Amino acid sequence: MDGLNRGPGLASRWLSGTVLGAGLAAGWAGEASASWFDSITQLPARVDPHGAVGLAVFLGLVSFSTVTALIHINQRRKWSEREARLIAENHELRIRNDRCDILLGAEPQIVVAWGGRSGEPDIEGDLSIVSDGMAPRRVLGFGSWLPPAEAQALELAVEKLKDRGEPFRMSLRTAGGRVVEAEGRPVLGRAVLRLREISGDRLELLHLKERMAATADENAAYRTMLDAMAMPMWLRDAEGRLTWVNAAYARAVEAQDGADAVSHALELLDRPVRDEAQRQRTRVGSYKGRVPVVVAGERRIFDVFDVNTTSGSIGIACDMSEVEDVRSELKRLRDSHAATLDQLPTAVAIFDGSKRLRFCNSAYRELWQLDVAFLDQHPTDGEILDRLRSQRRLPEPADYRAWKTSVLEAYLALEPKTSSWYLPTGRSLRVVTNPNPGGGVTYLFDDVTERFNKESRFNAELKVRGETIAALKEGVAVFGSDGRLQLHNKSFARMWGVSDASLNGNPHIEQIIAVARQQHPDDATWNRIRGAVGGLDYERRAMAVRMQRPDGSVVDCTAAPLPEGATLLTFVDVTASVNVQQALAEKNEALERAGEIRETFVHSVSFELRSPLTNVIGFTELLADGTVGPLTEKQKDYALHILRSSQVLMALIDDILDLATIDKGEIELKLGPVNVEETVNAALAGIKDRIAEMRLDLVVDVPGDVGIMVADGKRVRQVLFNLLSNAVGFSRDGQTITVTARRHDDEIVICVRDQGRGIPADVIAKVFDRFESFTKGSSHRGVGLGLSIVRSFVELHGGRVSIESTPGKGTLVTCTFPADGLKTRDAAE
Repeated sequence: MDGLNRGPGLASRWLSGTVLGAGLAAGWAGEASASWFDSITQLPARVDPHGAVGLAVFLGLVSFSTVTALIHINQRRKWSEREARLIAENHELRIRNDRCDILLGAEPQIVVAWGGRSGEPDIEGDLSIVSDGMAPRRVLGFGSWLPPAEAQALELAVEKLKDRGEPFRMSLRTAGGRVVEAEGRPVLGRAVLRLREISGDRLELLHLKERMAATADENAAYRTMLDAMAMPMWLRDAEGRLTWVNAAYARAVEAQDGADAVSHALELLDRPVRDEAQRQRTRVGSYKGRVPVVVAGERRIFDVFDVNTTSGSIGIACDMSEVEDVRSELKRLRDSHAATLDQLPTAVAIFDGSKRLRFCNSAYRELWQLDVAFLDQHPTDGEILDRLRSQRRLPEPADYRAWKTSVLEAYLALEPKTSSWYLPTGRSLRVVTNPNPGGGVTYLFDDVTERFNKESRFNAELKVRGETIAALKEGVAVFGSDGRLQLHNKSFARMWGVSDASLNGNPHIEQIIAVARQQHPDDATWNRIRGAVGGLDYERRAMAVRMQRPDGSVVDCTAAPLPEGATLLTFVDVTASVNVQQALAEKNEALERAGEIRETFVHSVSFELRSPLTNVIGFTELLADGTVGPLTEKQKDYALHILRSSQVLMALIDDILDLATIDKGEIELKLGPVNVEETVNAALAGIKDRIAEMRLDLVVDVPGDVGIMVADGKRVRQVLFNLLSNAVGFSRDGQTITVTARRHDDEIVICVRDQGRGIPADVIAKVFDRFESFTKGSSHRGVGLGLSIVRSFVELHGGRVSIESTPGKGTLVTCTFPADGLKTRDAAE
C-alpha cells in the first residue's frame, strides 16, 4: 500500500506538467490552427536551415507532449475507475467490519485466529467471559481459567485443529462457574477458536442435554444393575405388552436374552395371574401376591409385585422358594421342639417380653393343674402366680409381694438363675429362670422330690449292699483306675491271707499280689489279673481264670470292668463243685462207653438174627406154597402164622438197624422223583390184609395234582407203613382210617387219621421216644420204634412231624416233606 501511495505522487507531478503543456499546445492549436497549418506548409520557403532544425525540434516536442498527454488522460481514467472500485470495496469492507463488530458484540464471546502474517494469534472479543482483568494472551493459558481435565482436553483439541484442521465443539465450565462453548474450525486457511458464554435458552438447553445424558447413563446403569439381579423384572406398555425384561427374566423363560423374550412375548406368569394383576392395578394401582411359577422346568414360589406407571406397568418377582422351605423347616422344627418338649418330664413355660405366656408343655400343665382354656388366653406371669397362690400351689413365704417381685426380676436379669421352691403339698421343685435373647423368660421346673427320695433310698441301699458284700462267702475286691484297692470284704482277706491292717490303706494291687503269691505262685495267672485291673486296652472286657492252688483247693477268679475305669474281682472257692464235675464227667464217659457197647451189641445181634431169620422165612414160604409137598389146612395155617411172625420180627430187626444207623449218622437217602399217589398205594398194599381182617373202612384222598416230590421212595413208604400200622393197631372193628395228601406251595403234606381211643395229653409228648409203647386197651403190640423211625426219616428229608390226638376221638399224624428236596440237601450240607 505504501508503494501504491508513493507511485501516484510521482506520476501526478509528471502528469500535471504534461497535461499543462498539452493544454497550452491545444489552446494554441485551436486559435491558430489554420495559420499554423499554413505557415507549416509554407515554412520551407521562408525558413533557413537553422530555423528548420529548431522548428523540427519544437514540433517533436509538441508531438511528444501531445502523445504524453493522451496517454496520461487514458491512464488517469483507469486510475479513477480503480480508485472508485477501491473506495467501494473499502466501503464494503467497512460495512462487513461493522457487521462483524455487531456480530461479535451481539453476545459475549472471544475469537482467536492463528495463521496470520505476523505468526501471532489474533484475539478479539469480551475477555471477561473467562476472567476479569485478564490480558488477551492469558486466554490461551487454558489452565488459568479452566479445571485441569477440561483445560487438557481443550489444549489437545486446539492442537489437532492447528495441525490437521480437525474441527471440534465442546462445552466447558470455567473456574468462575460460567459455562462456555468452545468451537474450533479452519476458516480461509486459518485456525479459528471461538469461545462464547452460554446463557438463556441455550444454557437451559445445555443443562437439559447434560441432564438427559446423566439420565441416560443412570438408566443404563440401572438396567445393568437390574440385569445383574437374580430377580426377574419386566416393563409393559399401556396394552400390557412386554417392552423390556432383564437377564433373570430371560433365563427364567429360557430365552436367549431380553430382546428375544420381548420379541417372542414369552410370559413368566400364567394368564390367571396376569389377569388378576391387571384387575388389582386397575382398582388400587398395584398388585402383590405369592404365586407358583415354572422357571426353567422347575416349579418355584415367587412374590410378585406389579405397579402402574405413566406409560404402563413395571413388575418384579422375588424367588421365595428358599424362604418357604426355611419357613416350612422352621415350622417343622418348632413343631418338633414343641413335641419334644411335650415329652420331657421337666415342666417348661416360655414367656415373651410382655410377660405373657407363649408356650407350655404338658408337664407344665400337669404340674400346676391349670385349665387349658386359661392357658390358651396367654395370661401374664403375674396372673399365673396369683392363681396358683389362690389354689395354695406355691411356696407360702411371709411376704408374698416381695417374693413375687423377686421372681419377676428374672425379666431384667442377664444370666440364668436357679432356685428351689418348697410347695405346701410336700413337693420340692428346682426352678431355673433363663432370660431369652429376644426378651422374656423361659421357666424350667424340675420335680426333685423323687430324686431326693431316691438319694435317700440309694444311700440306704448302698449301706445294705455294703453289708451284703461283707457277708458274702465269695471274696470281693474293687480296684480303681489307678490300681488301688477301693472296696473289699472279709472273705477276700481270709481267702488270700491278707491282714485287715494292710488292706485299710488302699494298697496297690502289686502289694496284694506279693502277699497272695504265697498261696498261688503262678505268675502267668497273676499277670492276667494285673492286666485286667491296670491294663490300657482300648476295649475293657471281662476275664475269668481258674487257679489250682498247691493245697488242692480250686479258686475261680472273675474280673469285670466297672464304670470310671474301676475293676471288680471276685474269687469263688469251687473245690467241691470241681470235684462233683469231675465225678460227673467220669460217669458220663462211662455212660458213653456203655452206649457204644450197646450199639455194637445191637448191630451184632441184629445181624446174627437176620441171617437165620431169612432162612426161616424162606423155608416157611416153601412150606406154605406146597413146593416141598402138600400140607394139611392146619399145617398150612401154622406155616402162615410162622411166616407172618417172622416178617414182623424181620421188620423189627430192620427198624433197630435203621435207628442204629441213624444214630451213627451213616444213613444216606437216595433222593429221586417219587410219585406221591403211587407211594401211598404201595404202603397201603402191605397192610390191606390187616385192614380187611379188622373190617376197617379205608379212605384215600390223594388228588392227581399232588404230583411228584424229590425224596427217598423206600423211606417214605416205610414212614407211611409205620403210620398205617399204628392207625390199624389202635383202631376197632368198623372204624375208619383216612389217608390224605396235599401240595401246599413247595411242600407235600401227608396225613393219617384214625378213630381209635386217642392218646392222653400226658403221653403225647413221649410218643416219638424210642421204646415208648402205649398199647394198653388196643390190639397193637410193638416195642415203640414206629413213630421214632417216622420222625427220624421225615427230619432226614428236611421235613417235620406233628401229632394231634383227643382221647376217645382218634389221632391225626401229619408229615410235611419239602417237595423239591432242597431242605434235605441243605440239611445234609
